[in-house]
Amino acid sequence: MNKLGLLLLLTFLSTSVFAQIEKAPAYPLITHNTYFSIWSFSDTLNTSTTHHWTGKDQSLLGFIKVDNKMYRFMGKEPEVFKTILPAADETHYHVKYTETEPKGDWTAMQYNAAEWKDGLAPIGTDENIDKTIWKTHDIWVRRIFSASNVGDINKLILKLSHDDDIDVYLNGERIYQKVGVTNDYGLVPITNTLKNGQNILAIHVINTGGGSRLDIGLVDMVKKKSRQIEPAKQTNVDINATQTIYNFKCGDVDLQLTFTSPLLLNDLALLSRPVSYISYKVKSNDGKAHHVKVFFSASADIARNNPSQQVIAEKVVSSGLSMLKAGTVEQPILKKSGDDVRIDWGYMYLASPKNNGAMQYTSSSIEAVGSFVNNDSKTTVKRGTDIVLNTVIQFGVVGKAPVEKFIEMGYDDITPIQYFHTNLKPWWQNAQQKTFLQVLTASATEYPSVIKRCQAFNTSMYSDAVKAGGEKYAKLCALAYRQSIAAHMLVKSPQGKLLWLSKENFSGGFINTVDVTYPSAPLYLIYNPKLLEGMLNGILYFSESGKFNRDYAAHDLGEYPLANGQLYGEGMPVEESGNMIILIAAIAKAEGNADYAKLHWKTLSKWVNYLVDEGFDPKNQLCTDDFAGHLARNSNLSVKAIVGIACYAQLADQLGEEETATKYREIAKGMVSKWIKLSGDGDHSTLTFENPGTWSQKYNMVWDKVLGLDLFPQEVYEKEIKFYLTKQNEFGLPLDSRKTYTKSDWIMWSATLASNRKDFEELTDPIYKYATETPTRVPLSDWHETTDGKQVGFQARSVVGGYFMKMLDEKMSAKK
Repeated sequence: MNKLGLLLLLTFLSTSVFAQIEKAPAYPLITHNTYFSIWSFSDTLNTSTTHHWTGKDQSLLGFIKVDNKMYRFMGKEPEVFKTILPAADETHYHVKYTETEPKGDWTAMQYNAAEWKDGLAPIGTDENIDKTIWKTHDIWVRRIFSASNVGDINKLILKLSHDDDIDVYLNGERIYQKVGVTNDYGLVPITNTLKNGQNILAIHVINTGGGSRLDIGLVDMVKKKSRQIEPAKQTNVDINATQTIYNFKCGDVDLQLTFTSPLLLNDLALLSRPVSYISYKVKSNDGKAHHVKVFFSASADIARNNPSQQVIAEKVVSSGLSMLKAGTVEQPILKKSGDDVRIDWGYMYLASPKNNGAMQYTSSSIEAVGSFVNNDSKTTVKRGTDIVLNTVIQFGVVGKAPVEKFIEMGYDDITPIQYFHTNLKPWWQNAQQKTFLQVLTASATEYPSVIKRCQAFNTSMYSDAVKAGGEKYAKLCALAYRQSIAAHMLVKSPQGKLLWLSKENFSGGFINTVDVTYPSAPLYLIYNPKLLEGMLNGILYFSESGKFNRDYAAHDLGEYPLANGQLYGEGMPVEESGNMIILIAAIAKAEGNADYAKLHWKTLSKWVNYLVDEGFDPKNQLCTDDFAGHLARNSNLSVKAIVGIACYAQLADQLGEEETATKYREIAKGMVSKWIKLSGDGDHSTLTFENPGTWSQKYNMVWDKVLGLDLFPQEVYEKEIKFYLTKQNEFGLPLDSRKTYTKSDWIMWSATLASNRKDFEELTDPIYKYATETPTRVPLSDWHETTDGKQVGFQARSVVGGYFMKMLDEKMSAKK
């Protein structure tokens, strides 16, 4: 290649591959699975604390010392709290309570509460957690306590959790009132009206419906020491498929900070390693030499569900790595399940190659920064509730030539999943590495090659996405890639089958939900269809083992991380049966054979007959958009049944069963003509059959196009697209005529029906606008309001893998 050609190539790469999304609702930093998932919720890395995807603090701190000047480039120094009056997450405490409205001034210290009941906090309806059960509409609670040295309190904070409405009084004065719930624990600054000696908290809580809860305490926000630390100036941030790259000006030195989670879907050994790289590249920006060292600190919150859990930390000896390790004292393996839950078993690791010349130590969070400022790297804390893991990397004298060093952050979850009451080991133990120390060592050794592979994938994926759907589409795919993958866990079943199990993040906490697998599938069909098999294997086993004895497919396998059987209270018979057959047909198309379908043909035959009997004109039931409520005669759900039947016919044809293929193909084609008649409403199709004036996105129709089923006439696609373009709002196309909210993954599917780039981009550009302008700062929500771009619900879900539908259509078209 001549110099001009090389220059043009480099120019292309710099503008197309690295000119990534300008702004994101949240920025992925460490992304491996639903428990090991750390994000920045702000556009500038050093203006806020980093968080777990659920929003709870999981602080990562970064400082750089250039000669004698200090700069903070990552995170914020965490607030430190001293307990004044413990809540029940620290210790159970006694209260007086009544469920009958009291007479007189019940908030006063001198009030006679002798007839009130004695109770132990916390209070509520959860018999597994609460010490006092409360199931009435109201409860009044008094808590008398002693305080001393109240004049030394810096800032008094009310710490409370309640469900639902609450009034709080301190020494007879109302200090807090709220209508609604405070989940987990809220921290509310209040005026310090404490007295040395006896004080009283008096609380009234109203249960307006559902569960009830009350827990309350007081803490002091410790005053921070004044330090001469400047914020580094962030000059850029790029999000690629596997990396988030920040650039900072730190006085006379430039810093490039790169977070790499090497989630390459075609390499299961690498994909399953829960180890991320944090790389630092520094160089002088004034032509002079400077002494540089970098400080990194990670909170032990990463290894526990709540900050009150005791943690133990230690150094680990290794020939090639310096390492710190931390985990809870309790180690309650697989004892917690649910949605807004973080892991509190297993161990977090911070590792640095010994040739980095790194110093590692543990400390309290309040001591961490001071230790770096004062060059004091002694381990001060090994056990407690306030522990951080610190690493100082010496760069020595740095000039114009960039110097690069890295550290690793990993998490050994020991036993990540329970599958039909059998505890499973992580997938990485199927490789030669049997201990987590071996995983960290291999990751460090392979750092140069892994980084090159990640960069190559970033480039190729972005280029393919641009070709399929344009620059904005490609940027959305880059944003969605790690989020989708990090909502899964890779394990092997006792039967030796690959299991790629999703968690339904902030939408129920279910594990291996079929109607979450369905929208997520395009990403995995493109890069590794075996992973999609791993998303279906558990559901198939559930039916074929007789554990789920229905004529249709199950909804889920339980509540993450316990995959012991369906917990969702209601089935989605047409939805899930159609999903399973369609996805198995897509696997056959992607893999070029129907071997996977052949293994499960009896089950598929049962499900397809259910679709034939019940799918065309569905009864009143839920579909994947269950948040929108039940529908009878759902025309989009009918499309799914029709497509599912045609997919079964296509599989039969691939398996050489010509008679079966012909039979079901004719059934599907016959349904199409009836569907067009029953859903027709002039220039569009209706939400439900024979219901003029309504409409909905017919996103299920996309598989007719992608899989080449040749069911619906082209004019049906064109009519739908033309109509959708008249219904758009600023932030996208509504899901249907009932509400103005939408699902961005479904818009991507609907847009893929377009026959030209202009219409596709006109439908998908508002999703880009939503992703870059939403005021809701959480990992990308797939359910948002089209009028103002705000999150309606859900976040950090795997379904954004559905953004890759346009790329999948391009790939499948090449196979036709």
